[in-house]
Amino acid sequence: MKTGIYPGCSLNGSARDYNESVFALAEAFGLGFEQVPDWNCCGATAAHNLNKDLSLALPARILSLAEKNGMDEIVVPCAACYNRLTVTQMELKKDPELKNHITEILEMEYSGSSRIINVIEWIEKYITPQLDGKIIKPYDHKVACYYGCLLVRPHKVLGYDRPEDPQSMDRVMSKIGATPVYYPFKTECCGAGFSISRTDIVSQLSGKIIEDAESRGAEAIIVACPMCHSNLDMRRNDINKYWKKEFNIPVIFITQAICLAVGISPEKAGIKRHFVDVKIS
Repeated sequence: MKTGIYPGCSLNGSARDYNESVFALAEAFGLGFEQVPDWNCCGATAAHNLNKDLSLALPARILSLAEKNGMDEIVVPCAACYNRLTVTQMELKKDPELKNHITEILEMEYSGSSRIINVIEWIEKYITPQLDGKIIKPYDHKVACYYGCLLVRPHKVLGYDRPEDPQSMDRVMSKIGATPVYYPFKTECCGAGFSISRTDIVSQLSGKIIEDAESRGAEAIIVACPMCHSNLDMRRNDINKYWKKEFNIPVIFITQAICLAVGISPEKAGIKRHFVDVKIS
């Protein structure tokens, strides 16, 4: 089996820390994967609001390139990218005429054969079975596992975990020694793509997510989405001003938490790149 990885735009920019922790884990656990060559933006939150053909052609091109390079499965760390690639694969599968239309636009062959998995699925499939005996320092903290909107929805398409009370991230965190708290805000929206255009909305929504986590005694919020991390971490000053309260809880990618538990340095895991300081203890 050949595994590829589609980093998307964010992992090469605003979520560089996430990218570093993913590749640090892959190296530590002997898991090689190749980046999809000549990849392009998946369209993210904009394309499907503007142009239907474009919203399908962009992800289809990525999937076509993965197939061309013999990738049986593709790891997609970004929740938005994961959502767009999976939804596109489903739409083209159920509508052969639409599939032919999109491949004509691309002038590329596409069969939809590559399996798309998010980073938590990748962890559960390849890393969790190896964790016993690998943990050097258990991640002994109370955590609020925040999944966001796009990792588990639309459920009928993604078929991943429970849409209202997902548990996969909680299971992984428990495996490395953490204590997940009861957290009803785990799939609430953080404001997503309004991060730049409507920071006030992001401040309001993300503030609720942070406040609830702190009220339940969580010492960190665990995420698996670059946009969620950006809104909860990078926008913290705006959130604090909006709520007139100083929130100090750090936001950590699940891959970073595992890195710390298995002895990978904070620097190599990208921990030092956060806006809200992460206390390593």
